[in-house]
Amino acid sequence: MIETKISPAGLRRLALPLLLAGATLLAGCGGGATPTTFDLSAPSGFGRVGGSRAALIVAEPTTVQTLDSDRIIVKDSTGALSFLGGGQWADRVPRLVQTRLIQTFENGSRLGAVARPGERIVPDLQLNTDIRSFNIDAASGAAVVEITAKLVGDRTGKVQRARLFQARVPASASDGPAAAQALDRALSQVLIEIVRWAR
Repeated sequence: MIETKISPAGLRRLALPLLLAGATLLAGCGGGATPTTFDLSAPSGFGRVGGSRAALIVAEPTTVQTLDSDRIIVKDSTGALSFLGGGQWADRVPRLVQTRLIQTFENGSRLGAVARPGERIVPDLQLNTDIRSFNIDAASGAAVVEITAKLVGDRTGKVQRARLFQARVPASASDGPAAAQALDRALSQVLIEIVRWAR
């Protein structure tokens, strides 16, 4: 049996190519460029909205599994849903909508107190919402937002009012920034309507 010895200098010369090869393999597994992250805004400047001084709990919206994600959704003419590449939301859509809805109530100085479930307020009402649509309609090129809202008495559990809110806003292009901007504008319309309705 012949035993080959490699000097420390030789080991160092072999190590560099191996490290470079490993880095190249890892880079190939990265899945490409990181998608751009977009946020949703809470409307402001729409004026103080008069109403009661009730304390309101805003529950996280319910929705179907596809919309319960951080992806920007496109719906084609057959109803098939797909993800718009290159873009994502800053958080799951239901959680983002809940946060911006609470902020819109605050921006309109609408209520005595508004909070999430579990925060330390004694609520009079609970606002339950369901996101039916939050996508780009490929056929019309419009951003579509549909949210149902129910105001429920916190102590009685009785539904006091219920309504469907809808908005459609043209998207200037089919890329991530244009889609995100159009969906943000459509959501802003819906949030303002919900805040004015919940009086």
